[in-house]
Amino acid sequence: MVLDEEQRELQQAARKFAKERLLPDYLQREKDEVLDRDLLREMGKLGLLAIDMPEEHGGLGVSGVTAGLVAEELAYGDFNISCVSVIGSLAGAILLRNAPAHVVSEWVPAIVAGERIVGIAVTEPRGGSDAANLQLRARLDGDHYVLDGEKTSLTFSTTADAYVLLARTGTPESGAKGVTAFFVPTSTPGLTRTKFDDVGSRIVGRGSIFFDGVRIPVANRMGEEGRGFSQVMQGFDYSRALIALQCIGAAQASLDEAWAYTKEREAFGGPIARYQGVTFPLVDGDSMIAAIRQLCYHCLSLRDAGQKHTAEAAMVKWMGPKTSFDVIHQCLLTYGHYGWSKDSPHQQRMRDVMGLEIGDGTASIMKLIIARERAGRAAG
Repeated sequence: MVLDEEQRELQQAARKFAKERLLPDYLQREKDEVLDRDLLREMGKLGLLAIDMPEEHGGLGVSGVTAGLVAEELAYGDFNISCVSVIGSLAGAILLRNAPAHVVSEWVPAIVAGERIVGIAVTEPRGGSDAANLQLRARLDGDHYVLDGEKTSLTFSTTADAYVLLARTGTPESGAKGVTAFFVPTSTPGLTRTKFDDVGSRIVGRGSIFFDGVRIPVANRMGEEGRGFSQVMQGFDYSRALIALQCIGAAQASLDEAWAYTKEREAFGGPIARYQGVTFPLVDGDSMIAAIRQLCYHCLSLRDAGQKHTAEAAMVKWMGPKTSFDVIHQCLLTYGHYGWSKDSPHQQRMRDVMGLEIGDGTASIMKLIIARERAGRAAG
């Protein structure tokens, strides 16, 4: 992939910020379990958040490929901070397509500036991979909808300032056609939140939100009743490619560190880089990461050209997190007993990327999507 001058400049700016501002405190931020809002505002001022948003809303109006370049570089420094940029692009795009004007004008510039975080609330306890199996009800009462129920396994569960939320307005038998999208600020009375004790990505905060008679103005409905599922889910092909690039960015950081270590660490009278048993596994990892990276950018270039890219997005979504986990694991092993320490960034990266082997669609669901794209209804 050949980058133009603007893309190179943005990539270099993101790389500089990642190495100088994010990487040194990556482990400490996770130990503190605090999402630094001042750091996000700093990123907003530098134009590193949701840069694909239109200029009239504070963004740079760049392509999906360019947004991917920035997401990958940020993840090199801190996988979890990169999540803010990726979710910002996803939520911002959904708002631009579907939200009422008063929501777009207030919230999209705030996302770009790092002032607000907007999460996506789809998953429910009984749903999981069956995203259309929603029980959360939205009952029309005058000029408001009343929400009762629960959402779970949400990214930014306790840190988001608002959610794009799917709720059932039709009958359970209506499936996805009975689902409507709403914009719900977290300050709304009757809304409570919890945080899970997760293996990784603790500063992001995954958990549940509960709705007990939460009243949402009709003006906060996104589009028509019954169209919410397709409105929200059509953005996921984009975010899946960005997620894969996040994972690749983290894996590349571990690879670069491991390669440097093989030249510095000596055993049996010389650097361990001279042993093929040490270097060949890293070569394998470098090769796989390079290949998946190219498929990610191919996927994003299809998206930018307005072409279908569902299969490609699903491919990188299952391959990116899994391969990155395996590669980071090998980098940890390269360090020997030094790698088996929580002072090592490899263990943190490994735990962080592992979460995205589940989030936003498991490998099995991604493979089912690909099979349906290739074989149609015959695939089930």
